[in-house]
Amino acid sequence: MADDDDETTPQAQATPRGCSSRLLVLALLLSAVGLGFAIYFMTLPQDLSDIHGYTPDTRSLLRRDIRMMLQNSLDRSYPVTITEGEINQWLLGVLKTKQGGLLADKVTLDGVWLRLEDGRAELVLERKVMGKPFTVSMYLQIQQTESESGTKTEINLHGGPFHKYLPFPKCGGRFGQLPVPQGFLLLVMPSFKNLAAAFPEELRLGFEEMTRIKIDKGRLTLDPRVPQRTVTGTP
Repeated sequence: MADDDDETTPQAQATPRGCSSRLLVLALLLSAVGLGFAIYFMTLPQDLSDIHGYTPDTRSLLRRDIRMMLQNSLDRSYPVTITEGEINQWLLGVLKTKQGGLLADKVTLDGVWLRLEDGRAELVLERKVMGKPFTVSMYLQIQQTESESGTKTEINLHGGPFHKYLPFPKCGGRFGQLPVPQGFLLLVMPSFKNLAAAFPEELRLGFEEMTRIKIDKGRLTLDPRVPQRTVTGTP
């Protein structure tokens, strides 16, 4: 009997270790499969045909001067609404896309596009990497707070939470068709900073001088007028 117990004891002790090894292998396998799917969707460029102004048949013949529109709005104190198509057509006309850096001979920057949704905007860079299309995008949200000193405008570099029951992390943008957390934007932030540096005056007029900013589906509304405050009380 003693010999039988001695023989079965090592097997009983080896069983938990064997289960742990199988679970570890399964976890590594699932992680590898998940990473493979993520890389696959990253290599798939997002569909840009829904962006107004991207396809030739959605471009109007008249190209509006965005800077002049913003300056007139401020000078004459009236709100201005700019459509998604007008912004993209203006970008197409004034922005010269050129890829710099060590990969300039293998990577081309083909276009910059803006998609306007309710409450947020998505700025998309369209590239070709060794001849294959590739897109990367960043979400933008406008947050404005009013105080005694005036209206404070902040541009948040995210598009809100991935899910309403999962507030963190925020969805920063998309690499290809894959939504990525906000922290991943650090990998592509230099490209977006260079783009912002090309339009310092337009950004100042549109986001620093305007009092109220609203993003809706397909349009951006800017209003320089200070909101009127109604004071009520007992005389």
